[in-house]
Amino acid sequence: MKIGKETIPRSAICTSNSETIVVRGKDLAQELIGKMSFTDYFYLLVTGQEPTPAATAVLNATLVAIAEHGLVPSVQASRMTLAAAPDALQGAVAAGILGCGSVILGASETCGILLEEIRVRAGEGRDYGAAARHVVGEYRGAGRAIPGYGHPLHKQRDPRVTALFNVAEKAGADMTYVRIADAVEKVIPDVVGKNLMLNVSAAIPAVLLGVGFPITALRGVPILARTAGLIGHLTEEFRKPIGFALSYQATRSYVYDGDVPDGFTEDHA
Repeated sequence: MKIGKETIPRSAICTSNSETIVVRGKDLAQELIGKMSFTDYFYLLVTGQEPTPAATAVLNATLVAIAEHGLVPSVQASRMTLAAAPDALQGAVAAGILGCGSVILGASETCGILLEEIRVRAGEGRDYGAAARHVVGEYRGAGRAIPGYGHPLHKQRDPRVTALFNVAEKAGADMTYVRIADAVEKVIPDVVGKNLMLNVSAAIPAVLLGVGFPITALRGVPILARTAGLIGHLTEEFRKPIGFALSYQATRSYVYDGDVPDGFTEDHA
């Protein structure tokens, strides 16, 4: 199947000759190394544009907000993988990232799509409340979850939400999507029938879309941030290994509820 129209591979990201490496039109050695932060470089790589001060502040804040998340499934997968293959750090990192999807790490992207749907629906009138009610109602009618709302621990607003919104406002970012995110939170009780407060997966697209970050790259932000967190956990795993302990805890709690052959009995310690 032909996916795109190009028959010649083209990229505007990088080229080089024997003396110079060019990234997004800039001399890597002379204009970027030691002169641009990694956050700004990430923005440049993704968008092809140098970030505004607001974009730098917002992107940096989002990366800090979600780099570490405790012993969540992705971290456990990484640490157990490293325990089994301590010579393959890259495999352990990959094990933690491969689970990125609609439940873990991917909600920022799906919430960004939701916020953009509402912005388009509101049109020039910018009645985000009415548009939010309409779109959330469509999601509800289709049996779809409202991405970025509700949290198993933070029943009130996730504390990272206010922190990120404050950074965006102070930096002078466009707050359109923040207002849309707030509008969604306000209509959820009537439409869904229960309070579901903003979580960090809604705050991330709300602030990033306001500084020109593309929707198609939103999932990359938690992936990049979580990679840093995983490397931190794996460095600790080398010093204080718990990968097999995590496996042992699962085995100890394991309950087999399938069929057994006649006469089979389990051994109990």
